[in-house]
Amino acid sequence: MSCSESLPPGDADNGGLTLPGGFEAVVVVDSIGKARHLAVNDNGDIYVKLRTEHPDGENIAMRDTDGDGKADIIEHWGQYDSVSNYGTAMRIHENYLYLSTSSQVFRHKLVRGKLLPEEQGELILFDDYKNAEHGYEHIAKPITFDESGHLYVPFGSPGDVCQVENRKPGSPGQYPCPQLEWHGGVWQFDANKPNQLQRDGKLYASGIRSIVAMEWNKEENTLYALQHGRDNFSRTWPDLYTPWQSALLPSEEFFRLEEGADGGWPYFYYDQLQQKKLINPEYADYAGDLGSPLDYEQPLVGFPGHFAPNDLLFYRGDQFPERYRNGAFIAFHGSTIRAPYPQGGYFIAFVPFKQGRPSGPWEVFADGFAGVDTIVNTSDAHYRPMGLAEGPDGSLYINESEKGKIWRIMFKGDRENFGNSQLMEMEKHKQLPHIKDPDEKLDNLDRGRAKAGEKLYSIYCGACHVADGKGDGTRYPPLNNSEYVNGDPNWLINLLLKGREGEITVNGQSFEGVMPPFDYLEDEQIAQVLTYIRQSFGNDSPSIQSPEVRRARWRIRRMEAKQAEEDI
Repeated sequence: MSCSESLPPGDADNGGLTLPGGFEAVVVVDSIGKARHLAVNDNGDIYVKLRTEHPDGENIAMRDTDGDGKADIIEHWGQYDSVSNYGTAMRIHENYLYLSTSSQVFRHKLVRGKLLPEEQGELILFDDYKNAEHGYEHIAKPITFDESGHLYVPFGSPGDVCQVENRKPGSPGQYPCPQLEWHGGVWQFDANKPNQLQRDGKLYASGIRSIVAMEWNKEENTLYALQHGRDNFSRTWPDLYTPWQSALLPSEEFFRLEEGADGGWPYFYYDQLQQKKLINPEYADYAGDLGSPLDYEQPLVGFPGHFAPNDLLFYRGDQFPERYRNGAFIAFHGSTIRAPYPQGGYFIAFVPFKQGRPSGPWEVFADGFAGVDTIVNTSDAHYRPMGLAEGPDGSLYINESEKGKIWRIMFKGDRENFGNSQLMEMEKHKQLPHIKDPDEKLDNLDRGRAKAGEKLYSIYCGACHVADGKGDGTRYPPLNNSEYVNGDPNWLINLLLKGREGEITVNGQSFEGVMPPFDYLEDEQIAQVLTYIRQSFGNDSPSIQSPEVRRARWRIRRMEAKQAEEDI
């Protein structure tokens, strides 16, 4: 019996995925809940780390008993006393199942023949950072292991780029960055020693802002990882970066990390358009102290900004064609902050490797997760690829984080004659809106959103603020050149959601008009009309997106509920 004959049939539509010729996909399970990483045992049992709490357990174990590729036994297990369940890791090492919460790494003994591991886990590592209980920003705990008994865990940066005031526009960077002592790097630990704290480990590699995708390449005996780059250039430094530059930069850097490597965060970022590291604007005044950008680790590949690499797997099986062996699969979870351009990522990439280095350009291996090609808001995506694992027969398993769907990718074509003809269809996917570099003018989605906002403005706003946005001169203030319109977007969103009474001074003139709340409008409608106002009447401010409105609405409701409790 050939390898392909022993594999289960793929789904007729490959579970909604597009794959290179000769590959098939079967949906193993659907809708198990928001999931992070996964692992597959040598008997085919699958283990998944959930992102959210569940009364029956924060992990899932599943088994296919009849060989059709679909899980027919699904069990919840594992409860943890953690700061937050927002963990990431689920890996098998030396007959133990290792997993993480936001502040802990546990391991559970796998019992041969049994689906569920031993319930009583062993605490291997505790993140004792003094502010962990308040939640710093990059708390994911992916893990990997070398061949010498070591466990590797990254500790992400507490903020964006080590500013004096985190994420405040124009705030300078701290130099030297004090966060680098305990954050922004990878630490090495004993994989078998219980109850370790961060200080029990050794700093292995530094200057890396946030890692979720990381693996020890056994073929090269070396650590590899991908960095999540910093956020929102155009909002933090609007005079230096356009929204288009902010959508594409900085690069998501794919590193080969020898011990002592320094990726350059927070001082430098990689610009894949210019193919070089540049100094972050927060550190322009320290340029003379930082040395050359070439003194820092250079990426093997610079992927477009905000793709969000969330898992990495070096393929070691022999089911797939030989060109995939020892190459790197990367799960791109997808961007959230590329507006006003389409969100990017949401696919599985492949990087061919030879002798520890990429041997060709990166490729689109699996696409179709999002369900749409133009992703305006992250919530538009049906699925967001998250985890990768290799099965004992060389199948590739992929899970996503929105609903908890798992695919098994199998190759059933001609291994010996696999080549360009099978890859041509996937090459076209590089030109889809969620993968290609957007055109600065043609792909700016605000053009259409502002047009929709103009219609809403004429219905709801024009009667008071008049068609040219200059107000009526007595009761209703002008919108052109208004410090409120062009200032804090959250203030403006709250104004539409809550309304306003009382005096307000705009451009030196007082107004007493009453503005009713417009909370009955949908989030996208509010975002559209505010985008139109902020980009019309002589204004030239960044757009507002519906997720910002949704978050503001949620904050208002939370405050109102809290106030109601206090009034009882």
